[in-house]
Amino acid sequence: MNAILEPWPWYVGGPMIAITLISLLYLGKSFGFSSNLRTLCSMAGAGKNCEFFCFDWKAQSWNLLFLVGTIAGGFISYHYLSLPEVVTPLSETTITKLHDLGFNSAGQAYIPTELFGVTAFESPKQILLLLLAGLLVGFGSRYAGGCTSGHAISGLSNFQLPSLYAVIGFFAGGLIMVHLIFPFIF
Repeated sequence: MNAILEPWPWYVGGPMIAITLISLLYLGKSFGFSSNLRTLCSMAGAGKNCEFFCFDWKAQSWNLLFLVGTIAGGFISYHYLSLPEVVTPLSETTITKLHDLGFNSAGQAYIPTELFGVTAFESPKQILLLLLAGLLVGFGSRYAGGCTSGHAISGLSNFQLPSLYAVIGFFAGGLIMVHLIFPFIF
C-alpha cells in the first residue's frame, strides 16, 4: 500500500508533462495558469469596464478545465494519496534555522503551517504579508506576460527569448527573497 503513496519518479512525471505540452502545442494552445484569472474576470463581465478583459473568453474555456482538474487533483492527492509524514526529511541545520525564524512546523509538515494554516489569518501582519505577496505575484505575472508555469514550460519549449529572461528573473527573485528579504520579515 505504501508503494502507491510514494512520489512518482521524474521519469514518469516528466513524460506526462511533455505529453500534455505536446498535445497543447499540436492543438494550437499555450500552457499557462495565470490566464485563468483573466478568463474568469472576462466571464464575469469585466470587459465592459476594462479593455484588457474584452476578449473572446470562450476560446480560453478549455484552460478552466485545467484549473478545475488541478484543484481536484491537489485535493485528491493531499487527502487520499499522501503519507502524513514529510516526504523528504530536512537537514537538522535547516530545521534549526527555520525554528529560529519562528517556523516550528519545519520538518513536520509539507508547508509551514505558520504561513498557510488557519492560524495565519489571526495575525494582521500575516494577512498583510499574504495580501502583499498576492499583489506582487499578480503584478509580476502580468508584467512578465505570464506566470512561471507558462514561461518555464510552454515558453522555453517554444524557444522564446522573453520566457528565458522571465525564468531567470523568477529564479533570481526567489533567491533574493529567500536569502536576503525573508530573514528580515520573520
